[in-house]
Amino acid sequence: MNLPSKSRSSPSIPQAGDLEHEFGEPIPGRILPPEQWAKTALKKVPCGVLDWESLFGRRSPIVIDIGCGNGRSTLGSAIMKPDCDHLGVDILPVVIRYATRRGNQRGLSNIRFAVIGGRELLAEHVAAGSVAEMHIYHPQPFYDPAQIYRRLITPEFLTLAHRALVPGGKLFLQTDHPGYWAYMRSVVPCFFDLSELNGPWPDTPRGRTRREIIARRHGLPIFRGEAIRRDEISIDDALRLANSLPPPTFNADRRLRKLDEIEARS
Repeated sequence: MNLPSKSRSSPSIPQAGDLEHEFGEPIPGRILPPEQWAKTALKKVPCGVLDWESLFGRRSPIVIDIGCGNGRSTLGSAIMKPDCDHLGVDILPVVIRYATRRGNQRGLSNIRFAVIGGRELLAEHVAAGSVAEMHIYHPQPFYDPAQIYRRLITPEFLTLAHRALVPGGKLFLQTDHPGYWAYMRSVVPCFFDLSELNGPWPDTPRGRTRREIIARRHGLPIFRGEAIRRDEISIDDALRLANSLPPPTFNADRRLRKLDEIEARS
C-alpha cells in the first residue's frame, strides 16, 4: 500500500518521490533515489574567469541567480529550462547548504551553487557577454547606516551586469521595499529597457522565492520588473553613466524590518 508522502517520511529524512513544502508551498522538483542525485556544489569559486563549458560539461545559455537563498527560484528555473545552465550564489553558507542539498536530491546537473557575493562574482569571475539571464530577488536593503555601502543595486553593479549579459540579455528584479524599487526605477533604465510587471509571475503565482511567499502572506506589495540590456551602450558609456548616477539612498521601512525578523525565525 502506498502511503502519502507525509506519512512515510519526516521533514528531516526526505524519501525518494517526496515533494517538499515550505510555508505550505511546494519546492520545485521531487526528490529522486540517491543513485540519481547530482553534485551541485561549487565548493570554491576558482581564480579568474569561470569557464562555463568546463563547469557544466556542455555549451548552453547561462542563468545567474544572485542572492539565491535556499534555492527555490534557481531550482524552479533549472527545471523549467533544462537547456540552460544555472549558477545560484549567496553570501550566506547556511542557505547555500540548503540549496545544494535540494539541487543534489533532484538530480539537477544544470545547477551549481556557490558562496560568493554578486558584485565580486561579476567583477572577477564572469566574462563579458557570457550570461543570458540574471535574476535578483529581494536584495538586502541594509538598514544600518554603516551597512548602506553593501546595497547591491548600484550604478557600478548595473555596469557589471550590463557587461556580463549577452546582447539582448535579461535582468529580472524583485523587491518588497518601495524605496529600493523607486531607486531601481530611476537608475536601471540608464542601462536597460525596464518593464514593470503587474501581478504575480505567471509561472509561479504564489511566489518564486521564500521571501516573496512571506511578504505576500503579510499583505505587502511586491515590485518586479524585466529589464533588457541596452546594446547601444558600450562598456565605456556604462562606466561614464555609473560615475554620474547617485548611490542607493532610501529610508528603512519599519514594516519590512518586522518582516525580516519573521523570516529569520521561520
